[in-house]
Amino acid sequence: MRAVRRWARGLPRPHTLRGRLTVGLVVLLAVSCAAVGVAVVIELNGFLTRRLDEQLTEAGPRFPASLEHSGVLPDDHDGDERGDTRRQATGTFGARLLDGAVTQAAVVRPTGTLNVKLTARDVDQLAAVPVDGVGHPVDLSVLDDYRVVAARGIDGDVLITGLPLEPVEAAVHRLELVAGIVFGAALAITGVAGGLWVRWSLRPLSRVAATATSVSELPLVSGEVTLPPRAPESDPRSEVGRVAGAFDRMLGHVEDALTKRHASEERLRRFAADASHELRTPVASVRGHAELALLHPGPVPPEVTRALERIAAESARMGEMVDEMLLLARLDAGRALQRRPVDLTRLVLDAVTDARAAGPGHHWTLELPKDPVTVTGDEYRLHQVLANLLTNARIHTPEGTQVTVSLESDSSRAVLTVHDNGPGVPEDAAANAFERFTRADRRRTEDTGGGAGLGLAIVAAVAQAHGGSVSLESSPGSTTFRVKLPM
Repeated sequence: MRAVRRWARGLPRPHTLRGRLTVGLVVLLAVSCAAVGVAVVIELNGFLTRRLDEQLTEAGPRFPASLEHSGVLPDDHDGDERGDTRRQATGTFGARLLDGAVTQAAVVRPTGTLNVKLTARDVDQLAAVPVDGVGHPVDLSVLDDYRVVAARGIDGDVLITGLPLEPVEAAVHRLELVAGIVFGAALAITGVAGGLWVRWSLRPLSRVAATATSVSELPLVSGEVTLPPRAPESDPRSEVGRVAGAFDRMLGHVEDALTKRHASEERLRRFAADASHELRTPVASVRGHAELALLHPGPVPPEVTRALERIAAESARMGEMVDEMLLLARLDAGRALQRRPVDLTRLVLDAVTDARAAGPGHHWTLELPKDPVTVTGDEYRLHQVLANLLTNARIHTPEGTQVTVSLESDSSRAVLTVHDNGPGVPEDAAANAFERFTRADRRRTEDTGGGAGLGLAIVAAVAQAHGGSVSLESSPGSTTFRVKLPM
């Protein structure tokens, strides 16, 4: 049993439900056919063997009894019971045993009766046949398989009569051959027909699987999502029909939720855009009034001067935040950017020059290709990407940090890399680095000029608007921002 189990485990198993059902159907039919075939073969073999025993019973010991006459086979056909061989079937075997030794043995042939010379093994087999009037099988080396019956003779000897098993075996073998051909054809036809039937029966489930695959390939994170058509209705009384109906209802709920989410996102974007747009004027007005007050020629108390300077600084920072929020709202709304050739090499040179002036305590290094790298996009927004990355490297690393800016390209894309050997980005912050209002250092101080956490969000939004992407790899002593833009 263990060997069968190991053999079954080694067989290849179908992965689809249709394949498993088809294989299961064929296996069950094969087991049924094998059971029927074995039962029929056993029954036929038993029936023919019983018929053979009946023939032996009818024949009796007449033929072996006729062998008792002076060792000469009778051929006078005079109707005497001991000498009559006319009614013996061809192949009938007769033997006379006395004290365990065969004295005479012969077999009936179409041309007459023929003496048989038995081997010692044959004699042992015949001597072992019980004298009970019941048929027993023996394998005679000179005659093949026989069914024999032993009876007591009038002289105290044992008379053995036998008939060949070859007709029985031939009939059984022919039945086995016919059953194998018929059952094999039935299995082949059932496999094909069963596969087609299972496939037809599982069509609703296949459509559900196709719809589920289409849904799994949709970007459901944000934006408007159009779900594929529902699976066609099927019989709700079947298991497959109930699965299809439940799946369609689930898709309906998902579509409603996605529609409501998209509407909420659109309202939030419009609110952010409108609020940012409306805040630009009052913030600029507050900043202008503060700067105007600082220019007053008369004496102003130091406390008032300090307050006006803080108002001007905070209004300037608020103005930058409003501009960034307005930019993100416009990018979210899908507002088209300018599409013109942009020399990235020149942008990198200008941005690094500005960063070197703003952060003289850092070590700035450039790695540029020999040939200029040109992409199609919005020059001002791409410059903003570079400026934000370099500003991020400057304000979040201590003085003396090595910042390396490299640019490379191939036929399909340009890759801009900003690497520094600073302390790195904390693991919890790195996972959400490009989300809005995310800051690695939440302690806002005047020295660090803590921003609102929109710089990297703008980098990601601008890169995506250009059909590119941005990634972050950070560990203590190594932080790398990599921007990829299509050529």
